[in-house]
Amino acid sequence: MFNILTLNKIAKCGLDRLGNNYTVTEDMNADADGIILRSYKMHDMEFPASLKAVARAGAGTNNIPIDRCSEKGIVVFNTPGANANAVKEIVIAGMLLASRDIIGGVEWSNTLTGDDVDKQVEKGKSNFAGCEIMGKTLGVIGLGAIGILVANAAVALGMNVIGYDPYLSVDSALKLSTKVHKANSAEEVYAVSDYITIHVPLLDSTRNTINAETLSMMKDGVVILNFARGGLVNNDDIKKAIADGKVKKYVVDFTDSETVNQPGIINIPHLGASTSESEDNCAIMAADEISDYLENGNILNSVNFPNCSLPAGNVGRITIAHKNVPNAIAKFTDALSTVNISDMINKSKGDIAYTIINTDHAIPNEAVEKLNSIEEVIKVRVIK
Repeated sequence: MFNILTLNKIAKCGLDRLGNNYTVTEDMNADADGIILRSYKMHDMEFPASLKAVARAGAGTNNIPIDRCSEKGIVVFNTPGANANAVKEIVIAGMLLASRDIIGGVEWSNTLTGDDVDKQVEKGKSNFAGCEIMGKTLGVIGLGAIGILVANAAVALGMNVIGYDPYLSVDSALKLSTKVHKANSAEEVYAVSDYITIHVPLLDSTRNTINAETLSMMKDGVVILNFARGGLVNNDDIKKAIADGKVKKYVVDFTDSETVNQPGIINIPHLGASTSESEDNCAIMAADEISDYLENGNILNSVNFPNCSLPAGNVGRITIAHKNVPNAIAKFTDALSTVNISDMINKSKGDIAYTIINTDHAIPNEAVEKLNSIEEVIKVRVIK
């Protein structure tokens, strides 16, 4: 029996996939084997000793202390692509809101009174005229699950699309429309785009990607769209660029005290993934990831551990989270010398590695103790 702690409301269709072998609780004092959450900030949270995995029902994991989890051998999952369509749709909506003053027109319309509203509308509507996006150039920085959908949708709407992603995978490239021009640098995208949308994770290397220097490379009157993470755009620099006329509009899904009520900024209250379909998709994927790990030791879509899976063996299975150093596997097999290893897989991700071992015999306690005594070992789990 496994205990799952939920730190946010998680869609029932996801929790239902856990089955009878799980108890789901909101009790923070529970001895949780796993945690499923959305936006709850875990940085000040004390982890129970029983905690083995955390699943974020969404893509971003800035609300989770990844380094602390890694040190304790806690696998952190996210759900890449589960909310991609929802974000794609709101990015397209953001382009339209920035191109045509729909928001201003609606707000003005609601101030009209009298019996001649229709005449007032005809007289005043020209104040809210805009431009069409067809034929304009959209630059997409980051061609992951969301970036690809945005690029393909923009092509379907008649836009010229240029994208940049130095880490574009073969699978992603196959999903990308052949009409999307693949740039060799971000600077190439900045130089030609009428609209720029950014879809990369927030890391030390990507923080303030849009700043005074990169803004200076762009066309006058460019529209910037940020539905990825607030820290990717420098707020002071974007406000100055708007005041100087360099940027026409900044559409941001991460409203904060620095962007709210600022001219030229369209603030959206973090609605990118706020659809019932997206919440269901994320909950289902998170539940499947955490249950496969707890029950079988398999890892898929972890942000701190490598993807690693192995079909079930006949008798025993043990998993080892460990440091990625030479000679570690030899030490593991030596500790398991009293049993026959029928299958094994080892994967690494940076400084972290993960090994799954199937055996033809039950795994004795002495072998587990030997594994735990190895300096490179972070956590050992006997699955069966």
